[in-house]
Amino acid sequence: MAKPTPDRLESPPAAPVGRYRWVVCGLLFLATTINYIDRQVISLLKPTLSAEYNWTETDYSYIIFNFTLAYAIGLVVVGRVIDKLGTKLGYALAIIFWSIAAMAHALAPSYGGPLIPSLALDSKTGFTFVTLAGAVAGFSLARFGLGLGEAGNFPASIKAVAEWFPKRERALATGVFNSGTNVGALVAPLVVPWVTINWGWRWAFLITGALGFLWLALWWGVYQHPRDQTRLSREELAYIESDPIEPTTSVPWLQLLRHRQTWAFAVGKFMTDPVWWLYLYWVPDFLHRTHGINLQASALPIFVIYQIATIGSVAGGWLPARLLARGWSLNAARKTAMLVPALCVLPIVFAAGAANLWVAVLLIGIAASAHQAWSANIFTFSSDMFPKRAVASVVGIGGMSGAIGGMLIALVVGQILQRTGSYVPVFLVAGCAYLAALAIIQLLVPVIRPVQIDAID
Repeated sequence: MAKPTPDRLESPPAAPVGRYRWVVCGLLFLATTINYIDRQVISLLKPTLSAEYNWTETDYSYIIFNFTLAYAIGLVVVGRVIDKLGTKLGYALAIIFWSIAAMAHALAPSYGGPLIPSLALDSKTGFTFVTLAGAVAGFSLARFGLGLGEAGNFPASIKAVAEWFPKRERALATGVFNSGTNVGALVAPLVVPWVTINWGWRWAFLITGALGFLWLALWWGVYQHPRDQTRLSREELAYIESDPIEPTTSVPWLQLLRHRQTWAFAVGKFMTDPVWWLYLYWVPDFLHRTHGINLQASALPIFVIYQIATIGSVAGGWLPARLLARGWSLNAARKTAMLVPALCVLPIVFAAGAANLWVAVLLIGIAASAHQAWSANIFTFSSDMFPKRAVASVVGIGGMSGAIGGMLIALVVGQILQRTGSYVPVFLVAGCAYLAALAIIQLLVPVIRPVQIDAID
């Protein structure tokens, strides 16, 4: 009998007894939903806050920049911390921190401390530091705290998936929990305008920020490592552990950086994460600026965009699993599942010129759906190659890279809108980013294989 090729998964065992691992996936989904509700509130309130505090486009870009700066800083260490503390405690600490920071936005305008430095982009001098004052400084500080805490969400979630799912199911599980980003983006425009109109914008931050503490009670009562979970059947535990046994010792960051697979993941995140943040932070402004949509009227278009995106999140996890079941190699299945969304995102280049609101909404929705399909697979791309003991650290490195890209796009978009008022160049960059990222990934990792972590490629 011929041996299986190195990049091909073995055939799955008989159907497992029990579905407790999907309860864990449900908790990850809920946390990711809350993460994106907290993250999106400020974009929905941008017209309100800009009018109240006389923000310019560059003022808003500084506030977003400080979130992404903190997110990048957090990801430098958070993956490593979660690998050391364990998923349960690490995730709990992260959500406590970001929930407090989310609620602190309600007090942001009263901030009276020292001026906050931020990076600015000038056409003549390039990147330079500026100091922020007043409400801009207060919101920047609150966003900085939110970014530090929210940096823990994806490293912890990907680590939990690696602990609770065999490799053949990880893309689907990642797609399911990652769909929480869409649901969070769906819930926020339904809740935030209503709360703001009836109680004021401060309550929008307080109520959404408090959701994390409700989740924390569920997490602490339900989550355990599979071997410590008494509710788990022996058959399901055997299924979860059906992959080859891996060492449990930690892996230094410097050792991970020696591998081109780490750089492939980091480059992919650097080039595509900022596009999702573009949708999150600027789509409400695009609808307001281009189609005259106000806070209340924006709920339905944004709901439609993220409803479409939810389809991509789950489909992105389903496609490679289906291809693997049909006998495709892991390399071919994963990269095909990345190529399809990279092509589907291209039509967004026409969104800025669409005269009809719903044509623009459809184009952005398809692109957001394609991003979510891409995201499910690029996250699983890391666990395809790296052992469980290194996954959170690798995801942290990639997330930091994506946050750096987000920092840059915040400044660039702010400058483009301040100077031109046009979203055409913004959506052009968004449309081309995924194919360029996949080309670089292919150059760095022609074939997906497990990384020999103690050796240098």
